[in-house]
Amino acid sequence: MKIRFSYLLALWMTAAVAGWMATGDIIVGGRAEAEGGVEPPAVRNEASEKPFRVRVVTFDAQTRRAALEIRGRTEADAKVEVRTETSGKVAERHVTEGSRVEAGDLLCRIDAGAREAKVLESRARLAQAKLDFEAATQLSSKGFTAETRVAALKAALDAATAGLREAEIELERTEVRAPIAGAVESKMAEVGSMLAAGQICATLINADPLLTIGQVSEDDISKLVTGLEARVSLVTGETVTGTIRYISPSADPETRTFRVEIEIDNPDGALRDGVTAFATVALDAVHAHFISPGIMTLNDAGEIGVRAVDADGKVTFYPTPILGAERDGVWVRGLPERVRIITVGQDYVRDGQTVEAAEAKAGEAQS
Repeated sequence: MKIRFSYLLALWMTAAVAGWMATGDIIVGGRAEAEGGVEPPAVRNEASEKPFRVRVVTFDAQTRRAALEIRGRTEADAKVEVRTETSGKVAERHVTEGSRVEAGDLLCRIDAGAREAKVLESRARLAQAKLDFEAATQLSSKGFTAETRVAALKAALDAATAGLREAEIELERTEVRAPIAGAVESKMAEVGSMLAAGQICATLINADPLLTIGQVSEDDISKLVTGLEARVSLVTGETVTGTIRYISPSADPETRTFRVEIEIDNPDGALRDGVTAFATVALDAVHAHFISPGIMTLNDAGEIGVRAVDADGKVTFYPTPILGAERDGVWVRGLPERVRIITVGQDYVRDGQTVEAAEAKAGEAQS
């Protein structure tokens, strides 16, 4: 049987390739520690004779006047549901929805019914008990009556006095009065309607002062203290000034935010309850650096920051917490007052490496 030439050629090529591979080294891709492996760029640059060339820009610390924005809603300082303390039919309404009242003003009157008669009856009983007691006292002084009878009549006098006071209080409860000054909110009880004890006659709102209620995150709550001034803008168009009067000592367990109350003077009641509000609180000025986020990088531990070059040409990594962002860059802290930050090549060098730093030209600082 004849062997085809193509079979012989294939066999010869296979043997040649196998022999060539047997004379070489195996390099495992992606493993720098393997013999013959390719080192990372930073290691190769460090091992080269000529220092790696980077571009740097000198940044100076600036005074940053930061502000904290709080979104919330307005809320009246007091909102009271005025409830009846006795039952009966509403006989009169002395105010209407929207009226302004002072503390003690009459809101509505419950039909007195037999309560007035009960007061008159209690007064008569008290008068009779007083006469009986005085007579017994005179007789006792002359020895014509027992001391026990005098004591019993004194107890009856005290009971009659208490009965009269109870009847008077029950009659007074038919007049439902405002416990605070404020505006009457709808809806009030209608004349002729029956109210049980504890039902609402009217709701009063005292919106002076008016509060702006907002929530502040865990990261920002330490920046606030009571007494700080805040500028509050309402979606209804008003802009007013207030003062922080309360900061919650504990966070909401669900949102992990803290309740903050801003007090606003509202003597004429022009500002309304329940309106969306945006408060801006000016914070203390701090020294920080304004840089482009494009020059920031990560170190081996995963921290965000920048790499800088010192006077000896050594690379140093600085973690830079972000304080705030604007359209053209971010504010960061954690840097020296003056620092030369690597803007090109920061991902190809490592801490302690000596580099050749080239200062960027004007206008290239935020590359």
